[in-house]
Amino acid sequence: MADAPQNFTDVFQKIGEQLKIPQFDVSRIMEHHQKNIDAISRSWQAMASGAAAIAERQRAIFDAAVHDVSEMAREFKPTGAPQEILAKQTEFGSRMMEAAIANSRDIAELVQKSGSDALKIIHERMQESYDEIRSHLEKK
Repeated sequence: MADAPQNFTDVFQKIGEQLKIPQFDVSRIMEHHQKNIDAISRSWQAMASGAAAIAERQRAIFDAAVHDVSEMAREFKPTGAPQEILAKQTEFGSRMMEAAIANSRDIAELVQKSGSDALKIIHERMQESYDEIRSHLEKK
């Protein structure tokens, strides 16, 4: 007659007993993985806050550019000597170029900070994990 069906856990527990495999502390393993998941979550939060800061900075850049272009259009009077018109256009172009360079640098710094913050969280968790494993092995 066929044996009654066994659940998956019981089957592996019996195999482990027959092969004399040491028992695992499931709660400790779950705690370890929960810490990993928490670190990943914090890392994602750091990346998300960095992305939000970048988006906010880009919006501010766009607003400033629209303001500057509107101001130039309001002040631009095509009358006068060609040298004056060219000087005004050159000055405006120079200001826009300086602003673009400064804004690019700001955004690059935000991206770098966001990435390094997220990576630091993961690195710290990896170090903690290594230390936990090492201390557990040293106890045995």
